[in-house]
Amino acid sequence: MAEKTMDNTQNKENQIAKCEETREPETYVTPVTDIYEEDKGLYMMVDLPGVDQDGLKLSVEEGVLTIEGHVKRNEGKEYLVREFEPANYYRQFELSEAVDQEGINAELKNGVLNIFLPRAKAVQPRTIEVKFS
Repeated sequence: MAEKTMDNTQNKENQIAKCEETREPETYVTPVTDIYEEDKGLYMMVDLPGVDQDGLKLSVEEGVLTIEGHVKRNEGKEYLVREFEPANYYRQFELSEAVDQEGINAELKNGVLNIFLPRAKAVQPRTIEVKFS
């Protein structure tokens, strides 16, 4: 499984940067993600502090897992000190054929999104029965 990268090339002749337009012009941060593997599949833990159920969008389309989290801003509050500006989150992962995309499930708890990517039935390890004669 590999993270999908977005096209970002620069035209050296005209010195004009070309970017693929993939989402609204908002500020996005790449969420920190841990991935580990067990017999039944892959587990992902994605840090999304400040994201609640209404602000989370998780989708799979054409073999790409997209995680998008929107943080609610505290508008109208006057801060004495502000050291942290919440940002929205966005990240994509390209899924291999070894993942059963229909069986993916996720849970958001305390700002951590836990995603389970089960192995496709064809690639799950299995024990082969040996017959003795």
